Amino acid sequence: MGYMRGEGRNQGTLFPVVLDDLVPADHVCRVIDAFVEGLAMSELCFERAEAAETGRPGYDPRDLLKLYLYGYLHTIRSSRRLEAECRRNVELMWLLGRLYPDHKSIAEFRRVHRDAVTAAGTELVRFARDCGLIRGEWIAVDGTKFRAVASADSVRERKALEKYLDSMERADEEQQATIDPSAVQAALEKLKQHPEPEAGFMRVAGTIAPAYNVYRRSMPPSVRTSLSQRLLMKSVGASSGSLRALLAFISRSKLMASSTGLAAGAACNLSTSRSSGV
Repeated sequence: MGYMRGEGRNQGTLFPVVLDDLVPADHVCRVIDAFVEGLAMSELCFERAEAAETGRPGYDPRDLLKLYLYGYLHTIRSSRRLEAECRRNVELMWLLGRLYPDHKSIAEFRRVHRDAVTAAGTELVRFARDCGLIRGEWIAVDGTKFRAVASADSVRERKALEKYLDSMERADEEQQATIDPSAVQAALEKLKQHPEPEAGFMRVAGTIAPAYNVYRRSMPPSVRTSLSQRLLMKSVGASSGSLRALLAFISRSKLMASSTGLAAGAACNLSTSRSSGV
């Protein structure tokens, strides 16, 4: 038996591969493309939202925004890596129409349009809420480490007591040891008196010391755009059915916009949502 052989590198084809055939109909790239095409770029303060009549043609900010969103959803943040992906990633070839922006153009776009990208992220969250992908409840959790007031000796003693009580519980289940009820009760009382029962040994400032994690939840109005984009990634990436529903919603919105005389391609009625403050 021979091995499975691939096609020859110099083998020609009668019918060349169409780029659109390589991207599934329910792929997240199509959601990014439809969403960005429906944004009012000038209202979001993107520079060169309308092409100039003179001068050398530049990159459309819509294309660079698509590249930024794709990179963020796939944890590609380096401008040099995004440049490399544009030349080897079929999904980005489809999304950008085989454009290959250099890393300087990508970095400059992010530097100049920092506030505009934040506004686009806000529209992204509103768009996801209108489509029913998120409910607008708790969507961000941030945490940090705090040094405990308790000493290292007291934490070690608490850990030893917890270990002792666990061993006594196992021995009680196996009925192989004699348990002293007074010793167990004394251990329980000592555990209850510990001032910081949640403290444990963690690496803090380069040393191992008693500490614990403190978490804070954030509501949507104060959450950062980056976390909102991550949530949308998890929402639309959960199943292909969600993407199909989202693409169908975009198509219906565009059809309604064109029939009522609104701007062509205004997906999900973004301008109305912005004026109503939803």
